[in-house]
Amino acid sequence: MSSAQNPTNHLKTPDVEGLRARYRAERDRRIRPDGLAQYQGTTGQFGYYAKDPYTDPIEREPLTDFVEVLVIGAGFGGLLAASRLREDGVQSIRLMDEAGDVGGTWYWNRYPGIHCDIESYVYMPLLEEIGYVPNWRYAPGEEIRQHAIAVAKHFDLYRDALFQTRATELSWDEAADEWTVRTDRNDRFRARYVITSSGSLTQPKLPGIPGIEDFRGHTFHTSRWDYSYTGGTAEGGLAGLADKRVAVVGTGATGVQVIPHVGRDSEQLYVFQRTPSTIDVRDNRLTDPGWAGSLQPGWQRERMENFLSVLAGEQVEESLVTDGWTATTQLQRKILSGAVDTTVSSDERELQDEIADFETMNRIRARVDEIVEDPETAELLKPWYRYMCKRPCFSDTYLQTYNRPNVTLVDTADFGGITRLTETAIVVGETHYEVDCIIFATGFDVGVSGVLSGTLPVYGRNQRSLLEAWEQGPRTLHGFYSNGFPNLFHLGALQNANSVNFVHILQEQAEHIAAVISHARTTGAQVVEPTPESEAAWVATVIATASDSGAFQAECTPGYYNGEGTRTITGASFSPGPMAFHRILRQWREGDMSDVMAAAKPGTSS
Repeated sequence: MSSAQNPTNHLKTPDVEGLRARYRAERDRRIRPDGLAQYQGTTGQFGYYAKDPYTDPIEREPLTDFVEVLVIGAGFGGLLAASRLREDGVQSIRLMDEAGDVGGTWYWNRYPGIHCDIESYVYMPLLEEIGYVPNWRYAPGEEIRQHAIAVAKHFDLYRDALFQTRATELSWDEAADEWTVRTDRNDRFRARYVITSSGSLTQPKLPGIPGIEDFRGHTFHTSRWDYSYTGGTAEGGLAGLADKRVAVVGTGATGVQVIPHVGRDSEQLYVFQRTPSTIDVRDNRLTDPGWAGSLQPGWQRERMENFLSVLAGEQVEESLVTDGWTATTQLQRKILSGAVDTTVSSDERELQDEIADFETMNRIRARVDEIVEDPETAELLKPWYRYMCKRPCFSDTYLQTYNRPNVTLVDTADFGGITRLTETAIVVGETHYEVDCIIFATGFDVGVSGVLSGTLPVYGRNQRSLLEAWEQGPRTLHGFYSNGFPNLFHLGALQNANSVNFVHILQEQAEHIAAVISHARTTGAQVVEPTPESEAAWVATVIATASDSGAFQAECTPGYYNGEGTRTITGASFSPGPMAFHRILRQWREGDMSDVMAAAKPGTSS
């Protein structure tokens, strides 16, 4: 169907009731009763999917030493926390990560075409401190990974680092006021402070397809890309696929970047899609040397604050960044925290937002018609859901890939996904697709850190477990620390603010945690631990200000945002938004921090 024939052409007034009905029908096609159970982890017999292909095994003896600060996780969150502490004079800092080096998700994800979808000048932290301006507006993954390495070197963070090491237990030593840390390398060392920053984009997941263990061809997950099989680099040139029939399973943010390269270089590509992504204009380009040369001191902080303010719905004189994110701030409020228009009623605001959402999605669907030549394929590539039901994607090569004669789109929505695998083929319904290689672009166990999943047990005062303490829901002050678990800090999206540029969120968190630890060191406070009263007050604040997105997410197509249709994320964050939250933190730091400081051991937590 051409754009002119499309009844939901973006130039027309949206058919509100018709679109609502279409969205519900498309959601219902994809809902599965097993929800999250349709996926399986990369452990046990599937552990090889998570094996590190980039760094040789690191041999070392178990450690029994002491460090002042242990940072679990060497992605940007951990690097920022460690960097700020180093700036504050802390010398005994240990980074620890399961990966073979720093970088977090950028260590693991090195697949062809990988780029960040946030502007590099606001995404890559500490650019001025390192003295670097990114080469591209939207940086490729390797440039970001190398920047992470540069940060670690600049702040001398490799000194006591432990890689290929996973923490297996944290236990508070009441007598010594420090943590005992156990790992999968038989370490048993001690730390005064522990900061957890184990991100949620590192543990790959696989679809639980019947017969997955029977397939005799080659398989791998995109986060452990096998260049020994495909040839080439992250820039492409996958010569090893020239005579291969390849399947890519998944069309989310990773698949959208991988598929153009595999389509160009393979003999035949089958793309297996459950739900199409939104594909808006990318418009990437090299950094203008003249612009880079004109930057004044403080430029990055100003640009980051401006971008965050715009996305949070705050008033600014001008937006320093203009792209697909700044054009859709009103729509992002369905998932991300921030200010809303209070001059209209909530019902009126909801209708206005819904109409704006329909108009944006109509435009995105019309773009599919403009680019994809085959009408049937174009229809399958159109996303029928609200804009923030899935992470938005941006590409100027993805849709064009389906015009290649060697690329076939296989839609699995009416079959509950892929039906099964045989020794040589992927089966959807009764149709067999013979392939030599299957590449799983099926994402990660998003939002599941070791602390929250239980894979990293934490035992605080009286050896009470953190999960037991949080049995009725997380209880923190500002999302960072909990009563009964002294000197333990959490980086991440827990009872604080969020935004699409999560590195900026992590930077603010890291600066706050570093300031608290530095204050404790300066004043001689024995432990950092929120009082029960301050913790309860913050939990009450989060609940009182929570924005209920339950109805929105219930209408969404299944995906990782809504737990495959099984949950919502209501109440997990501070809904007034990151700018309001950061103002609260700065004001709090101007006080004496007595809410968390104790010179002597406090009484036992109830």
